[in-house]
Amino acid sequence: MDARKKQRCPQHWLDPILKRRLAEFPEASLELNASVHGLEESADGVTVLAVNTETGAPLTVHAKYVVGCDGGTSTVRTLLGISMEGNAHLNYSMGILFESPNLLERCGKATAERFLFIGPEGTWGNLTVIDGRAVWRLTVYGSATKFDMENFNAEEWIRRALGTEQIDFTVLSVLPWKRTELIASSYGTDRILLAGDAAHTMSPTGGMGMNTGLCDATDLAWKLEAVIKGWGGNRLIASYEEERKPIAIRNAAYSTHNFKTWTSPAPCDFLLEDSDRAIEARRTVGMDLKKATQAEWQSWGLQVGYRYEGSSICVSDGTPPTPDDYSTYVPTARPGSRAPHAWLADGLSTLDLFGHGFALLVFDHRRNKAIDCLLSAAQDREVPLAVTQIDKPEVAELYGSPMVLVRPDGHVAWRGADITDAGRILDIVRGADLHKEETR
Repeated sequence: MDARKKQRCPQHWLDPILKRRLAEFPEASLELNASVHGLEESADGVTVLAVNTETGAPLTVHAKYVVGCDGGTSTVRTLLGISMEGNAHLNYSMGILFESPNLLERCGKATAERFLFIGPEGTWGNLTVIDGRAVWRLTVYGSATKFDMENFNAEEWIRRALGTEQIDFTVLSVLPWKRTELIASSYGTDRILLAGDAAHTMSPTGGMGMNTGLCDATDLAWKLEAVIKGWGGNRLIASYEEERKPIAIRNAAYSTHNFKTWTSPAPCDFLLEDSDRAIEARRTVGMDLKKATQAEWQSWGLQVGYRYEGSSICVSDGTPPTPDDYSTYVPTARPGSRAPHAWLADGLSTLDLFGHGFALLVFDHRRNKAIDCLLSAAQDREVPLAVTQIDKPEVAELYGSPMVLVRPDGHVAWRGADITDAGRILDIVRGADLHKEETR
């Protein structure tokens, strides 16, 4: 891939994509220009009270569940009275979006995803590619106090970044924002839940904010579907916070660590001198930054190695956990972990088997009785379950057990060599109350 084609997908590009996709679902509707001012929760649903911001007309929506995905200043979270815990201030930053075609060629720089700017005061900002062609984002780091917007000169900061006044550019937007590391004290109530930035805010260093939010949605979506369709138990929704909150804490801490590595160079009054000591200082700063920021670029363990330790809806098999290392991913089918990828026949991956109910992977054809028991218990509880026989020894070795039960979100719920109580296994993984029968 041509490095010059690297690009991001900022919100003003992503939102239209999501809107087009949403329009493909006849059961979905999109209400724009609506401001929520009230939530009324009952035993069987939620009433959302809103108003059309253009006409002033009231808008009322009735739903079985509400998910607040309304960002770091979440109205839903505020209405619920849920506080945020952690570091409310890492720093103030200013985002400057600007356009300058052929910028790298005109600066005489090689292609890169990001440039960090170091001055005598230390790290003062970074330049990040947006569309890979002409649009860039310059982030200027602030301090403990907000920027003086009346006197902030975006053009001056861009010229400092470019190192010349000979390159033309057009400022597209200037937006101040605050970098935080905060986790919601609660992820909601029985029927009103928080997801994404409404539940956790973190420094964008490492890109874990969107990743964490998407995984929130993946975890919560199958659980809501299960409860609405009737086969999910009354403990299933509560397991959402239980599983996702520790991951948010972990990812937010990692993001803060990344930010601190960016700003690690100490002030150096002579850094920009034309002298031997300045040359040596710049070389040392560069080498130190390259080493310090490696964790951000080599975070495979963080991105796909996360797991739901001690989850109440996963059945432990007593095996020890793999190392939880940011940079190293150790594939494992240990309950609570993401079921690992492995190639099957016809170019399919094991991952292609997940997402439509529970999936039982069978690596030993002698397990027919156990399979029948599980299928019968699933049918009694109306739990969607598909069985796939896999005849590849290397995949069997990777998954580490003759049978592996995978949840709709791709995480392993149970694995073992035999099934002595299929009903109990299914009741655990669907979040049923084990003290009373919940079959239908």
